[in-house]
Amino acid sequence: MTRIGFLSDTHSYLDPQVFTHFEACDEVWHAGDVGNMEVADALKRFRPLRIVCGNIDNESIELPLNQRFTLEGFDIWMTHIGGTPPNYNPTTRPQLKASRPDIFICGHSHILKVVRDPAMNNLLFMNPGAAGKTGFHKMRTVLRFSLDAGRILDMQVIELGKK
Repeated sequence: MTRIGFLSDTHSYLDPQVFTHFEACDEVWHAGDVGNMEVADALKRFRPLRIVCGNIDNESIELPLNQRFTLEGFDIWMTHIGGTPPNYNPTTRPQLKASRPDIFICGHSHILKVVRDPAMNNLLFMNPGAAGKTGFHKMRTVLRFSLDAGRILDMQVIELGKK
């Protein structure tokens, strides 16, 4: 079993509560718009980190645009701008159809959403909302869950407070 702490759109602000809420996690995932390397470095020191570059992250932040990996029997694709079911980003849609992951993770919208997409063979779409203080969202959110041999367990939405 692998316990995951998942956040996005920190925009250079890392709430100290993240470390408390993710204390029991084995890995942290960040779906882009990190803001600065201090945020990424703090997360890397805390737990193993899987992270992608967002649209506000400039060339001084050297992060991959996508991560595609297998964990606990799941094919997982993480990117920052992916759209949302059924309106995926025009760049993302053909890639999803050609090689559909089990779990598709993105950020960017600042809208918390976890949903199955029946049009994509029940793909699980996940966006943790925004953990930072910049953007139109009102509540800062992160997700915590476990992956265990092809099962997703204990999915929790954690509210960090108003921005």
